[in-house]
Amino acid sequence: MGADADAERWLVDNVGPVGKKSRQGGSGWASFTRFSAGGREFFVKTSSRPCDQMFSGEAHGLRAMFATKTVVVPEVLHCADAESSGSYIIMEHLELGGRAEPRLFGRKMAEMHLATPADPRAAAGEFGFGVPNTIGGTPQQNAWADDWVAFFRDQRIGFQLRTAADDALNREWKRVLAATHDLADLFVGVEIKPSVLHGDLWSGNIASVGGQPAIYDPATYYGHHEAEWGMSWCASFPPAFWQGYRELIPKDPGFAERAVLYELYHKLNHYNLFGGGYYSDSLGLMSQLAK
Repeated sequence: MGADADAERWLVDNVGPVGKKSRQGGSGWASFTRFSAGGREFFVKTSSRPCDQMFSGEAHGLRAMFATKTVVVPEVLHCADAESSGSYIIMEHLELGGRAEPRLFGRKMAEMHLATPADPRAAAGEFGFGVPNTIGGTPQQNAWADDWVAFFRDQRIGFQLRTAADDALNREWKRVLAATHDLADLFVGVEIKPSVLHGDLWSGNIASVGGQPAIYDPATYYGHHEAEWGMSWCASFPPAFWQGYRELIPKDPGFAERAVLYELYHKLNHYNLFGGGYYSDSLGLMSQLAK
């Protein structure tokens, strides 16, 4: 309640009187409320966690994608710690519909990946992000690195394995590293530039606004554009989507093998969050990479 009250106070002070508010449900990590203020509609998330653990990364991610002027993303107005406890983020409320036309969506995603990053370090060729963030409820490290392969190996897969602390997963991952020369073999002949990534692109984070493709709830960082598709198994992209995307970004050699690696990151994260069959999925993906 403290974070909700603080968010409402911020709207009153910076936008105008709040006319009405309504609960919009929530997730395992946050609660959602819609506010009407100053003739506009706003979407507010609150959490019991501090802002630097919960919403700072989301705010920076939305702003990074917003800066590309490609796919529709909500504009962030403010995020902060509440005075008592918890934190909140205030963004514009979008009237979400079903998905946009698939080919258009694919082209807009390609445009976002081709856009020059707003962050000067990413624009200069570094991978990472200005702040840590989360992937679901899992912390996501984003320390800047010149080497994409090392970044993904250590800060993505490595972090998930350290979190899982499972002997069998670690043994199988060592087999992958031995078979691929520490993953380098998977990227031979591929030019990798930092792209603005949504980072957690599944069906629940995709919609349309006025017929235009829209995405939200990101785990943004600057990375290899192919890493965006690690959640494709949970996104249902039809052939027309890929047609639109490939009109601007052709498929590089070895894409299928790297797709297994990028899926592994998300399967490991799902195992750490939910357990269950994601454990065997992760081992199976590692087995494919180690052949």
